[in-house]
Amino acid sequence: MTKQAKQTSEAFETQAATEAAASAGAASEAVAEAGHAEAVAELVSKLEAERTELKERLLRTLADMENLRRRTEREVADARTYAIAKFAGDMLGVADNMGRAIAAVPAEAREGDAAVRALLDGVALTERDMLRALEKHGVRKIDPKGEKFDPHFHQAVVEIPDPSLPSGSVAQVMQVGYVIGDRVLRPAMVGVARGGPKTAASAPQPEAGASVDKTA
Repeated sequence: MTKQAKQTSEAFETQAATEAAASAGAASEAVAEAGHAEAVAELVSKLEAERTELKERLLRTLADMENLRRRTEREVADARTYAIAKFAGDMLGVADNMGRAIAAVPAEAREGDAAVRALLDGVALTERDMLRALEKHGVRKIDPKGEKFDPHFHQAVVEIPDPSLPSGSVAQVMQVGYVIGDRVLRPAMVGVARGGPKTAASAPQPEAGASVDKTA
């Protein structure tokens, strides 16, 4: 081999080695870039999952806070409405006694004795004032004579045969009832008519002694 040929061969070998090294470097960089992209994609996926979880936790927390706010408002409103329920229940006996005192005086005594009449007027006035005060605080009297029997507010203690009244209606009120807000302080004790015409919208027929739950 001549010197020129040898130099040419060495030049080709050097170029080939350079190109091979360049190819190897490029391949190595491609592998590194692929690994970096995969790591970035994995990190992005992890961050997306964490963001989704945090968003869900935030929404649940907001929903819990809203439920707590509504429940607190409802409890405060109930406390305002029913705070005097026990006191009002205790006062019902006083109202009953005033009514009995007025009813116990014979008509002739009321007409013939000015002192008795004045005393009864005072008792009646006191009874009205007390009922107005209770009503001011949400306590209302139930006097359902002639209405349909409602087991939520009435207690049936007797059946009264009366074909002139709709069956299942209140024929007699033995004792008035009271409610506070939408709760029963005391159901009205009533006699329920039997034997009269039935209406399509009449309440379920009660048995004597049927009562309601007192929720106050």
